[in-house]
Amino acid sequence: MEKVFIQNDKITLEARYFESRTNKEPAVLICHPHPLYGGNFNNNVVLAVFDALINNNISCLKFNFRGVGLSTGIHTAGLGELKDVTACLNFLIHNKNQDKLIVCGYSYGAAIGCSVVARCANVLGYIAISFPWDFMGGEYKKLSQTTKPKLFIQGDKDQIAFYSNFQHHFDFYQEPKIKHIIKGADHLYMGYESEVAEKVLEFCGSLNKK
Repeated sequence: MEKVFIQNDKITLEARYFESRTNKEPAVLICHPHPLYGGNFNNNVVLAVFDALINNNISCLKFNFRGVGLSTGIHTAGLGELKDVTACLNFLIHNKNQDKLIVCGYSYGAAIGCSVVARCANVLGYIAISFPWDFMGGEYKKLSQTTKPKLFIQGDKDQIAFYSNFQHHFDFYQEPKIKHIIKGADHLYMGYESEVAEKVLEFCGSLNKK
């Protein structure tokens, strides 16, 4: 694993990068939950996904949004964070020669990360873990619309991304799309991290076969 710092105009983003020297599956960019609620790249779900990808020899990058950890700048409620994701995708494409990518976002990271996918031809699809549609409004729902493959992971006890509204939001998205509901999991996924990581790996493998 490599410690890297990614430049985004005047902002520097702290990141960790693992590169497989033998596996040509798409590289995965992982976006962490809301910075103002303690989210960072050491979050339990982010760590579980990152470690699972490394253990399966899949190139991956996790980063801290601006104003988090050693990343410079301040939180901008979305606009700057969208640029942070784009900067990380560009880093993978231009600095690491990763021409096929997947975005995996958790909570706030799902809303922000998945909203960039339609604008980047190198991204094959995305994984949204507890997309907070009701918490963040409709803008990111519209921005994350795409005909690229999509996996939505949701806990049926989620108190932030309300499970009661999940199907309504899921129905909005165009095919291809799949969903995985984790019984008993709330928004934090404590004790369910391995199931989340397993589904992420399955989805990444399915895109590699296309």
